[in-house]
Amino acid sequence: MSLIVQISDPHFGTERPDVVEALHASVVSLQPDLVILSGDVTQRARRSQFAAARRFVDGYARPTLVVPGNHDVPLLNVFARIFDPFGNYRRAFGDDLEPVFDGGDVLAIGVNTVRPARHKNGEVSDVQIARVATRLRRAGDGQLRIVVTHQPVHVIREKDIANLLINCERAVAAWAEAGADLVLGGHIHLPYVRPLDGEPRKLARPLWSVQAGTALSTRIREGISNSFHVIRRDTTDACVVEQWDYDEAARQFKPGGRTVIPLWR
Repeated sequence: MSLIVQISDPHFGTERPDVVEALHASVVSLQPDLVILSGDVTQRARRSQFAAARRFVDGYARPTLVVPGNHDVPLLNVFARIFDPFGNYRRAFGDDLEPVFDGGDVLAIGVNTVRPARHKNGEVSDVQIARVATRLRRAGDGQLRIVVTHQPVHVIREKDIANLLINCERAVAAWAEAGADLVLGGHIHLPYVRPLDGEPRKLARPLWSVQAGTALSTRIREGISNSFHVIRRDTTDACVVEQWDYDEAARQFKPGGRTVIPLWR
């Protein structure tokens, strides 16, 4: 079975050095089958910030799926934002902005939800929704099926409604019907795990939202510590999402809350 680490919103350029070391140690120790980096890799999309992120990823030497976040396109460099918004991202992580990992009992599908003209707000198009659904239908019966976006498809606070991924309701319905198990995201620096199937939304099958906090940044909000997720698939009928929080005194990440997610097959 598989072990997956989800890192989100490291915002290289605002990273905390002690936390970087602690996260590196955790990933090396866990030896995940896959690391998922769900956007906002950098703070201002500068080459030096992407270079630092690339060094971090190379340092733990595990398969990694990366999607961009809104901070990964230039904000102040208007020319680059218009004509080459993902230029520095591509130099660090390659030309594929929507990578797919298909390995063993895990299928993870990346979705580029960044729209440079929108600055902050993310969007998923009908074409993207259909592409992901088609790929999900080709998954193996025993695979854990994950979709990765940056902006959330579900929020738990009224003030975060404005941060919802545009067209997310259509995406959630289509991806659930196509067989997705989890939708991983970041953006709002608030970690939580919630079911998406239920009132008032009724889906064709169960689907869960897994939202990660900021892994490395000083941009901690409302006293919520740096964190990342560990997703364990130890049985065929369930997976477990663990939230690992940074312990300031011990200078290391420690496992905390666990959510057991039944897998509907």
